[in-house]
Amino acid sequence: MHAMQYELTLPADYDMEVIRARVARVGHLLDDWPGLGFKTYLMRERGVSGSPVNQYAPFYLWDTVDGMNTFLWEGAFQKVSNDFGRPSVRQWTGLSYAEGGAVDIPARSAVRRSQSVPDGVELAEVMAEAVGETERLAREDGVVFAAAAVDTARWELTQFSLWTHEAPKADGEVFEVLHVSAPGRERLPRGRQW
Repeated sequence: MHAMQYELTLPADYDMEVIRARVARVGHLLDDWPGLGFKTYLMRERGVSGSPVNQYAPFYLWDTVDGMNTFLWEGAFQKVSNDFGRPSVRQWTGLSYAEGGAVDIPARSAVRRSQSVPDGVELAEVMAEAVGETERLAREDGVVFAAAAVDTARWELTQFSLWTHEAPKADGEVFEVLHVSAPGRERLPRGRQW
């Protein structure tokens, strides 16, 4: 499993209905994308759920690198770059994935929490704790799925969870879910990824 996200931070007075309309118009285009486990079309609106910014920030879980590369190099990502400028694309190595009891219910919010992996810690212990947190989150009421991933260039651990309600029981940045494409959900490896 591979995780990916890019963030388009928009002006404070940007009409976020433009983003909602864009996703309503094109969100379905990845509903059958080969190699894609999940794409969650996410946004944050300044002043809502504590967000300091207007932002469009889709989050992806890929079950194949080929699917991700096809998305990035063969035109789909180019459309985003053409419309908004080319954003930096964050990529993480997957640590764990767990489905919640609400996996078949439409998601309304997502939470992303990132933290540094301190120097001097036992990496196996930190990663095992991340797997445990993924499993704990997946047991919460209203969770669609939970995942953990690590960026080894920055040594940053990211926990991501998708929820059916607007007030998730997790710490981190809260996003509104505009659409979910999940063509390869069944192929995403469950549990610990090593």
